Amino acid sequence: MPDLLIELFSEEIPARMQARAADDLKKLVTNGLVEAGLTYASAAAFSTPRRLTLTIEGMLDASPSITEERKGPKADAPEKAIEGFLRGAGLTRDQLEERETPKGNILFAMIKKPGRPAAEIVAEVLDTTIRNFPWPKSMRWGTGSLRWVRPLHSILCILSAEDGAQVVPMNVDGIEAGATTRGHRFLAPDMITVNNFDDYAAKLKRAFVVLDPAERRDAIWHDATNMAFANGLEVVEDAGLLAEVAGLVEWPVVLMGRIGDAFLDLPPEVLQTSMKEHQKFFSVRSPKTGRIERFVTVANRTTADDGATILAGNEKVLSARLSDAKFFWENDLRIAKSDAGMQVWVDRLSNVTFHNKLGTQAELISRMEVLAGELAPMVGADADEARQAARFAKADLSSEMVYEFPELQGLMGSYYAKAAGKSGAIAAAAQDHYAPLGPSDDVPTAPVSIAVALAEKIDKLTGFWAIDEKPTGSKDPFALRRAALGVIRILVENDLHVRLDQLHAAQLLRNKRKVMPGLEDHHVEDLLHDIAKHGVFGAAFDAFIHRNDKKAPNDDIAKLETAVPEKSGDLMSFLHDRLKVYLKDQGVRHDVIDACIAMPGNDDLTLLVKRAKALSETLKTDDGENLIQGFKRANNILSQAEAADGVEYSYGADIKFAETDEERALFAALDAAEAQINPAMAAQDFTDAMSAMASLRAPIDAFFDAVQVNSDNSTVRRNRLNLLSRIRTICSSVADLTKIDG
Repeated sequence: MPDLLIELFSEEIPARMQARAADDLKKLVTNGLVEAGLTYASAAAFSTPRRLTLTIEGMLDASPSITEERKGPKADAPEKAIEGFLRGAGLTRDQLEERETPKGNILFAMIKKPGRPAAEIVAEVLDTTIRNFPWPKSMRWGTGSLRWVRPLHSILCILSAEDGAQVVPMNVDGIEAGATTRGHRFLAPDMITVNNFDDYAAKLKRAFVVLDPAERRDAIWHDATNMAFANGLEVVEDAGLLAEVAGLVEWPVVLMGRIGDAFLDLPPEVLQTSMKEHQKFFSVRSPKTGRIERFVTVANRTTADDGATILAGNEKVLSARLSDAKFFWENDLRIAKSDAGMQVWVDRLSNVTFHNKLGTQAELISRMEVLAGELAPMVGADADEARQAARFAKADLSSEMVYEFPELQGLMGSYYAKAAGKSGAIAAAAQDHYAPLGPSDDVPTAPVSIAVALAEKIDKLTGFWAIDEKPTGSKDPFALRRAALGVIRILVENDLHVRLDQLHAAQLLRNKRKVMPGLEDHHVEDLLHDIAKHGVFGAAFDAFIHRNDKKAPNDDIAKLETAVPEKSGDLMSFLHDRLKVYLKDQGVRHDVIDACIAMPGNDDLTLLVKRAKALSETLKTDDGENLIQGFKRANNILSQAEAADGVEYSYGADIKFAETDEERALFAALDAAEAQINPAMAAQDFTDAMSAMASLRAPIDAFFDAVQVNSDNSTVRRNRLNLLSRIRTICSSVADLTKIDG
């Protein structure tokens, strides 16, 4: 069974595209071979800046011969119908088989398709792969029509077996396949002839090409960390940069350079970002001070002077780059420390659009400032400090450093707030209010940071809900799903109880002001006052209308009566959907969450999560699982009886009408459970409440085993139905168990 080796040799492939391209080459070729009948034992793909390589071992030397059965017309069908079938099958009349079937005698064709040689199939599959390769960006060159990421120079394609290697004959746009490649562009540019993959990899290594990107990454990291350790330093880990640099070189040579003394006092994040973005350098820091003092660069070749010339050039370019960074830093510090301070930057944001329907960044900051002040007492923060933190949280967006390095927003704000004499809490909020950006990021834990982070995310959500810019399908251009998950994680992981309905309604009003011309400032302030007083929008709107002689001042305000509750409810549903995703990763089922969402107070996400987790744990026990069946049986019998009788059985069962010990035991169990559940629910001790509910499993099972609910005695029947009503009421006080599957 032969092995296949393919190499597509070109000009430099962008590092960011190499890994995906290697995977695509492997997938397209192997899928094509299998579809054509060529199976194989294993396949592996590799990439360097100048080549994509695929090796396939244990491949069939030809596709198997197959026989295809094709059903035709009836034997007595018109001659023209039979002739058409014969033409399609490529057979003569005497080659057909006639078989008896329930529908009469039918003609069948047995079409034999001989196998094809592997070389023929490989050439066909590889030609299709090259011509239809899914590069994110591609180009044409010369006079040909072929498109590739960079000009394609050669194709190596050989089948190797014990008796030698065979070049697969093929030509793609004038490029003839062969058995040759080239080594390193500068160190070994001559042609190399290979016989199989092992020969290929070994000869490339001798020609200063490390084929495997993982091997290049390991070599870079090993040499860099050893070099740093020898100087009493450590390399700052950066997996993304390591992967990118490994895609820039075929023969990595690690060099360590110095940073000029004039730049060592720059914030370490500035040094790291500048060196990474502009030069692809690794930062090397002192483990004692945390200060970045050196850099590591990776050359693509060895030199006679051991890289001295390369380092000198890199240090010169780096000095120019860091001179810019130093200028930005010093100029920004001068503004932050001035009398006007960071307010200068906040004022500039009045000329920066946040969204054309939601106003400027300065208007966003004003809304955040108000909301942070409202959130402060709910999260244990000082209201004045929270408002001030919100006012300056985004000020650094106007700074020169963040203009040059947008990824430093927030972090630079923290530095500038400290320089301006702001408190540590305000400085921390500038950096933390964007968090969490990803599912594995830490959430803010300081009260002021929490208030500002929640204000930023809640304003974003309510703002885009107010203008009907909600996520659709896979599209989420404003990262609203991330904002919702951020709200959930901040509240839940900090064990904070915040009622979101009231906050949503208030912030929707503030955002509606931008899109409803008739909604004037004093109307908004009046409505906000009423929301704060009454807690829910419906009562607040009624109070507002009553003060205005029971009439809305204009049509825009009249629309708010339905628009705000509708959008607030829709936003709450969106948050609940994101909560399901969040809890699913923690092993909580969707139906369990639905059972808890159906309960009052579902806008307190922390309360909701505690209830859902307690119910989830209860349902994992035998008592909990079987209780659900007992509850559903009771609920079904009760619902059917109420529908048939046209009455509601909820007026209290009386133990004096109990006829069996099982009935009396269930009365006692319900009394005991209710006595335990009510105070537990009041104390939000859902674990205790769920435990008490689960204890009902045995008496409910015993009741149904021994008692016939629909007794001939109408008084006894009514009493037993009222007893079932108690089961439903007590269990439903913990969660809506009708929504549990099973």
